[in-house]
Amino acid sequence: MLALGLDTSCYTTSAALCSASGLPRQERRLLPVPKGERGLRQSEAVFAHVRQLPKVLLPLLAENKEKIACVCASDRPRDGEDSYMPVFQVGMSQGQALAAALNVPFFTTTHQRGHIAAAKYGTGLTADRFIALHLSGGTTDTLLINGNELKPLGTSSDLHAGQLVDRIGVKLGLPFPAGPYLEELAVKGEKKNRVPVSFESGGLRCHLSGAEAQLLRMIDTGEAKENVAAEAYGVLCRTVLRLVQAAAETSDIKDVLIAGGVASSRLLRNMLNERNEKRRTGLKLYFGRPEFSGDNAVGVALIGLEQLSKE
Repeated sequence: MLALGLDTSCYTTSAALCSASGLPRQERRLLPVPKGERGLRQSEAVFAHVRQLPKVLLPLLAENKEKIACVCASDRPRDGEDSYMPVFQVGMSQGQALAAALNVPFFTTTHQRGHIAAAKYGTGLTADRFIALHLSGGTTDTLLINGNELKPLGTSSDLHAGQLVDRIGVKLGLPFPAGPYLEELAVKGEKKNRVPVSFESGGLRCHLSGAEAQLLRMIDTGEAKENVAAEAYGVLCRTVLRLVQAAAETSDIKDVLIAGGVASSRLLRNMLNERNEKRRTGLKLYFGRPEFSGDNAVGVALIGLEQLSKE
């Protein structure tokens, strides 16, 4: 069986083909964001997806020799009736049309569930019950996963992890999305943990706007770009570990999957593993492969395969 997955997020146009055996194949393109901007308006992003989706799909389908058994698309950011963004309508409408043309079933899922499924793929995490932390431009969500059930445990009260990275990166003159470029600077910088973390609700709800304000002040006062970048990753590391510790204490679960575009950072992964070991938390941290951590349609296709197997 082969599933086609589509994901049209605020950052990336993505398509993927997944089978029950063999590595997933994917094509994706970042949305074109002008230098100095921190993203696109929804109307601009929708138009960009309309233009880019055929360019993503055609090479993927041209190489495929197998029959596609189903199509699955993300239709909203996360679970909940109030979760909606126009960008996801591009992938959903194109997916419906493709499924009808191929005379195969069409399924929908959420962008967040796609991230978790993609990150879990190939990690060796076999437990049905685990903690997931979704770090991206629109989420800093700590979740309890129990089979197909997803229960929110904590989040950010203001900025999300990806927003912090992008806002500091753009302020430093880096392209958007800024993650890879900020990380490149951070490995050359000196981190002294000068930016404090901020929490409420026993560590399940964090605040990142204060961290942003302090990092911006560091830039304005002439601090070296490398040091600002290093401090940004330092505060993210301490915030993330505190979030998952609080979630683990609440649920009595030690397996933690860290997903999302921010989690693709090798630097952040290394920092988290080092701090987790040093503090002896007892948590077992899992990270998806970097190519399956940023916005992608691999998890969406995997969910499509799972839905097809239930029919």
